[in-house]
Amino acid sequence: MTSAPRPGVLLDVDGTLLDTNYLQVLAWWRAFRDTGHPEVSMADCHRAIGIASTELVAHLLGDDVPDAEEISAAKDERYQPLRELVDAFPRVDELLTACRERGLAVVLATSGKESDLEWMVPAIGGEDVVDGATTSADVDSAKPAPDLLQTAVTDNGLDAARTVAVGDTVWDVRSARDADLPCIALTCGGISRAELEDAGADEVYDDPADLLAHLDDSLIGRIARG
Repeated sequence: MTSAPRPGVLLDVDGTLLDTNYLQVLAWWRAFRDTGHPEVSMADCHRAIGIASTELVAHLLGDDVPDAEEISAAKDERYQPLRELVDAFPRVDELLTACRERGLAVVLATSGKESDLEWMVPAIGGEDVVDGATTSADVDSAKPAPDLLQTAVTDNGLDAARTVAVGDTVWDVRSARDADLPCIALTCGGISRAELEDAGADEVYDDPADLLAHLDDSLIGRIARG
């Protein structure tokens, strides 16, 4: 017997649950220089964080870049030693637990690689509360395309009418809008409230702790109440 779809929350990881965006920026910036693209600035990299690797390179350099794979590989190499600096935002584990206690499935939806989950999940303290995860490996087109979120809904048996996406970039917001999902955005990834609202975010909070403090009044709380 097939179980009924359940309400859920789809959570981006980098910049939303983990304070990694500026580490990602540094790794990308160095990778572009390593591969002969000094014209790409740190600001350019920051504005593109949230886009999956292949798409990020194309977004910054164009679709016909011959060394796109080399750039992505250089970024992975540069990011590896920075991972020891990764930390979760305050009260992330409490936020995930609070969502779960309200009857919501807690699902990670990240443009990162499947192998990243091996360190991401322990870093956010989500071993006991994360119900599932969808990564770039599960789709042909990751964020900002809607595929990642749509696949996360389908694969985890979620009720799309009672599911909220949470992210920190305009790319997360656009992905949610194109997937017909409401979106909560957080400014802790370095993108302003105005930009997130202009992109279509339904609600904006400072960080996971701020969302937790207002959880019952947020979209998440309202969906949990039915």
